[in-house]
Amino acid sequence: MSEFRKSFHLDALGPLDVTGEARHGQLLLAHGAGAGQDAMFMQRLRAALAERGVQTLAFEFAYMQRMREEGRRRPPPRVERLVDEYAAWRDGVRHLASGPLWLGGKSMGGRVASLLAARDGADGLALCGYPFHPPRKPESLRLDHWPSLACPTLVVQGTRDPFGTREEVAQYALPAGVELHWLEDGEHDWKPRRASGRDQAALIAEGATAIAEAMARDASGDR
Repeated sequence: MSEFRKSFHLDALGPLDVTGEARHGQLLLAHGAGAGQDAMFMQRLRAALAERGVQTLAFEFAYMQRMREEGRRRPPPRVERLVDEYAAWRDGVRHLASGPLWLGGKSMGGRVASLLAARDGADGLALCGYPFHPPRKPESLRLDHWPSLACPTLVVQGTRDPFGTREEVAQYALPAGVELHWLEDGEHDWKPRRASGRDQAALIAEGATAIAEAMARDASGDR
C-alpha cells in the first residue's frame, strides 16, 4: 500500500511532515530529547501508524532545528518553553484537523504533550516510552500534572524501560482514564532482547496497533 506523505513549512514554526490518511484520526507527534523525526524509531512508528489509519503530523522543537543548522548537539530548553512551543504547533495545525486531534510523542515529547493536555485539555494522548522518572532515579517522578489529565490517555511502554518498568509503574496511582499497553521485553526504544524471539519492528507494529485502536475507539465513542 502506498503511503501518503507530504512535507511543508508551517508559517514561522518550521517543517511539518504529514504521513498517512486520517481514517482513525490525527496525531500531532513530538520527538524525544536527543533525536529528531529522522530517528529510525520515529520513521518506523510513523509508517506503522499510517498503515493502521492514523495520520501523523510530525514536528521538531526549535532547539532540534538549530542542532541541524549548526551541526552540533545542544540540550533542550526548560520544559515550560517546550510546552509553549507544542501549543504553538497545535494551534498551527488546526486548519489541517478533520476530526479529533490527539497529542503525543516519544519520551520527552510525550511528557511535553501530557503537560500541555493537563494545562489546556486535549482530544487524547498517545505517549510512547513515557519518562516516568530519570533512569536510576525512581524517586523523581514526573506525574504531578497527571491528576489534571481529563482526556483518553494511552501509554505504550516497554516492560524493561529504565524510565519506568512494568513493576515500577504498577505501584503508581494513575488517573482512571489512563490505559497502559505493555510491550513485552522492550526497553526505551522498544527493543527487546534477542532471546525474547521478537524484534523492535514487531514491537513498533504492536505499539502502533494499540494507538490506532485507542483512537478508533475514541472516535466511535466506544470507550
